[in-house]
Amino acid sequence: MISSTPTPSAAVRPSTTAHLLRQWPFLITGLLFGVLLIKSEAASWYRIQEMFRFQSVHMYGLMGSAVLTGLITTTLLRRSGLHALNGETIHVPAKEGPTRRYVLGGLIFGLGWGLAGVCPGPIFALLGSHLLPMLIVLTAALVGTWAYGAMQHRL
Repeated sequence: MISSTPTPSAAVRPSTTAHLLRQWPFLITGLLFGVLLIKSEAASWYRIQEMFRFQSVHMYGLMGSAVLTGLITTTLLRRSGLHALNGETIHVPAKEGPTRRYVLGGLIFGLGWGLAGVCPGPIFALLGSHLLPMLIVLTAALVGTWAYGAMQHRL
């Protein structure tokens, strides 16, 4: 016998749809960030190789501006007492000093960046540019992330 009463999953759909509609600013921001990575050549293998060979200051300027932006934003967030969209106060905890895990993580990250010619940020932008070999890089990044999660308690 077929029932005409709505299923529980049907009752959930409107709230799920509303939640997805509230996410559009993040999608737009991500798309703009991807375009920025491509247009600034931050996702260019050639630019990254120039940086590692000390042949160009282009990437150092991009990274320096990102670090400066992060420092200013973090300082303002710590001092402002701003609230997130859900009403919670934004709290930026202080970081601990350099430890073995940060040094090891930096070395592994740098090795992967040097071998692949791309850091994790531009992987999706490059996939969006139809560079399908980036699927291999994305897979390696996901495996590395999984390995970190599995070994995190030992680091």
